[in-house]
Amino acid sequence: MTPDPDTRPDGDPAVGAARATRRGWLVYSAAALVVLLVGAAIGMLITLSVAGSDAAPTAESVDVGFAQDMRTHHLQAITMAGLARDRSTDPEVVRLAFDIETTQLDQSGQMSGWLTTWDQPNLLPPGEKHMRWMSGTMAHSHMEMTADGVDRMPGMATSEELARLRSLSGKDLDVYFLQLMLRHHEGGQDMAGYAADHARLGYVRNLAEKIKTAQGAESTLLTGMITARGASPLPS
Repeated sequence: MTPDPDTRPDGDPAVGAARATRRGWLVYSAAALVVLLVGAAIGMLITLSVAGSDAAPTAESVDVGFAQDMRTHHLQAITMAGLARDRSTDPEVVRLAFDIETTQLDQSGQMSGWLTTWDQPNLLPPGEKHMRWMSGTMAHSHMEMTADGVDRMPGMATSEELARLRSLSGKDLDVYFLQLMLRHHEGGQDMAGYAADHARLGYVRNLAEKIKTAQGAESTLLTGMITARGASPLPS
């Protein structure tokens, strides 16, 4: 009989489990890359399909600013969701983390496709402030916004908070992930709402509205999950 490849050559079942885990990582990484590339392809196709009737938006436009900033916002959510998906032992948390990660990978890919087609950077150059495309001075639910922009967008976790998330396990990990993600979703609502109202291109307004609606619903779910685990949301 051919020996089980997961227990050769040393016969230790733990080695087989480790190999299975590595295979799982490779499969998931490949799937995540496919989601991102498909999203980018969709974004480029949508953009090219209307290129004849709409000039590409400029670097100062709501469309470009929203795509760059929301993509940055999404990338942090993807990072946090990936940590929870890999390390949580709570099935409800794992399912939610997977859903958030997959959805935001796809949306991030779409925005990357737009920006590539518009010949704009996928991310803001280092040192440039975020949210300058939200013109004027506006009182938002989470901050006072001015034309000068901000260094860190609303809802974004600090490097210290991300380090703490990585250090936790068990219920502490679950609760802190849910708290960070709730604050993250709430912080992105103003950007999505502004773009839904003010972006020039219809497909940009459409995605912004979808983000606003979906993350609003997820915020309600997150709040309930936090309460069910005996905790409270973080301060805004």
